[in-house]
Amino acid sequence: MSEPTYQPPYARVWLTFLRNSLVREMTFRGNFLITIVTRAFWFTAQLVLFGIIYANVRSINDWSQWEYYAFMATGMLVNAVVETFFMPNCANFSELIRKGDLDFALLKPIDTQFLVSFEKVEVANLNQVVLAVALLGYSLHRMDATVTTTGVLAYLALVAAGVAFFYSLMIALASTSVWFGRNQGLYDFWFYITVFARYPRSIYGGSAVGNVLSAAFTYVVPILLVVTVPARVLLRKPLESPTFVGIAIGSAAVAIVLSRFVFNWSLSQYRSASS
Repeated sequence: MSEPTYQPPYARVWLTFLRNSLVREMTFRGNFLITIVTRAFWFTAQLVLFGIIYANVRSINDWSQWEYYAFMATGMLVNAVVETFFMPNCANFSELIRKGDLDFALLKPIDTQFLVSFEKVEVANLNQVVLAVALLGYSLHRMDATVTTTGVLAYLALVAAGVAFFYSLMIALASTSVWFGRNQGLYDFWFYITVFARYPRSIYGGSAVGNVLSAAFTYVVPILLVVTVPARVLLRKPLESPTFVGIAIGSAAVAIVLSRFVFNWSLSQYRSASS
């Protein structure tokens, strides 16, 4: 009989990563506080900006002020989770290759993608999660919205799908470091593409260019659904198409599978630093 394959306790490993990240942040408390203040300033600036806009208009497309703030909070929540748990690790992948540290990662008795994806946690960015949840709760209160348990569960599932989709896109781009060495330009591409998700899908209609962008980022790379769909479901606003819920969840599942394939294929093309 063959010996059973060793399966490391992934939850305990991740908690160790979290503790190490917290210790690292507390070692440089000044930087930790500056990051929190900077994020809070950006959060406030967004509220002030759209507060000025809504002082002059009743709605943007079919989004009232507090509905839009709920949408904004959803986008902040998705991005905060991605930036806290995944972005620092994906951004560091090219450095692992350049310095030869990926060799050591491959030798460890743990799934390499798990190790690469979760080793660092940007603890300071968790304040964005808190601010986003606070804004969402206050927006729902101001609208006197009726929130059901089913709606909350559906919202959380769709937010998780959005996080999974963004993570998949990011780790797939990071995997290209095996060939390019450094791929900062691709990370810039990620930021340029995902900026479209900061605004509701419905505002892209009305012009030829807007319709092209709407179609491309709904059916090809469905980033317009990542934030719009969960916000509309929670607010019980009618979707332009009910199939968008299926597209949002299905695209996240497909993206996870494809990114896993791309990552493993990239590793199979990797040559160690000593070779």
